[in-house]
Amino acid sequence: MKLTDRDRAIYEWQIWVNDFGESGQQKLKDSTALVTRVGGLGGPLAQSLAAAGLGKLILAHGGNTKDSDLNRQILQTHEQVGKPRIDSCRRRLMELNPRIDIEACNENVTEENVRRLVSGADLVFDCAPLFEERLLLNRECVRQKKPLVDAAMFEMEGQLTTIIPGQTPCLACLYPEIPPGWKREFPVLGAVSATMANLAALEGLKLLAGFGELLTSKLLIFNARSMDFRKISIAPRPGCPVCSACPPCADQELF
Repeated sequence: MKLTDRDRAIYEWQIWVNDFGESGQQKLKDSTALVTRVGGLGGPLAQSLAAAGLGKLILAHGGNTKDSDLNRQILQTHEQVGKPRIDSCRRRLMELNPRIDIEACNENVTEENVRRLVSGADLVFDCAPLFEERLLLNRECVRQKKPLVDAAMFEMEGQLTTIIPGQTPCLACLYPEIPPGWKREFPVLGAVSATMANLAALEGLKLLAGFGELLTSKLLIFNARSMDFRKISIAPRPGCPVCSACPPCADQELF
């Protein structure tokens, strides 16, 4: 569907961005993104995507809102405690931007649903706290050749990378094994979650609209204590069981 005059008025300020323009806005309107776990990381990320005018969001997150979610899950409210968090996510995003399409799934990513969820998206945002879920998404994105933006945080540090199957290392290259002792619950300030969420949103918007430089084959590390950013190069792991057999697609355009 083409941009309307109302679209142009709503997104005017971002249409003014160099190398983005109306063509970039049209690409966003034509795109679908999957956000897995719409919590402290995925919530602010989904909010930024909705505000930017993405055409469709697929949101996957099971369970009910808890008191301990409220320091960082900005799409939740005190009135939502004890109720399905995905309902609040959908409602508040639709209040922000009623022009987008939202598919809300009251379930986390599993072996049973991952193929269906990934297949409906042009781009996947991995916001899960558990490595099992992150690596499952990574494997399916490589299988379906779907780009994946992986963001994570712990305490006062965050990290971010963009994975394009056939062009970059995958998440299993970075983490051939699940770090021992990792738990679903961990220390973090909500502002750190939101910072990484918006960096991930920027990365995805650039990828979908086709402008700027991406964090492909690079890992961005953010230290909130010192406000330092650094990037390190990452390389494919020889013999990686997930991506080593993925054929190169360097000559293919994503969008």
